[in-house]
Amino acid sequence: MSLIPAYPETRHEPPEVVDLSDRAERLRLTPDAVRAFLNIMDRWKIRDDDARRLLGGISNGAYYALKKGPRRPLDEDRLRRISYLVGIFKALNVLYSDELADLWMQRPNRNRIFGGLTPHEYLARGGLPAFATVRKLLDARRSGH
Repeated sequence: MSLIPAYPETRHEPPEVVDLSDRAERLRLTPDAVRAFLNIMDRWKIRDDDARRLLGGISNGAYYALKKGPRRPLDEDRLRRISYLVGIFKALNVLYSDELADLWMQRPNRNRIFGGLTPHEYLARGGLPAFATVRKLLDARRSGH
């Protein structure tokens, strides 16, 4: 008798882990990540100053250069932030109508996690841990918890 758990057979392979420390991988991901980020900021009606804060505090010049088209790969932190935002965006659009999904980030939230802040402000103040918390909250809601 084996003590190793047996998992059911599946046709699906787990996705490969993306190595964000690899410059070539970041270079490959950056254009699509920037495009997704800018589209989400537009949908959520986030001002440029606030969008810069969500990216972890990027300068005006660097942000506007990024908007024109990235010339260098984003660093790991910014790619992670954008990844979380894409997941949050997707979860909101599964949970709510398009209109409410787009407004959710700008509305004060009574959930104790946010303490009356808007989710957007919570993310801007809390950094990556806050991004992970909001993503987990929305994923739990999607799964019915």
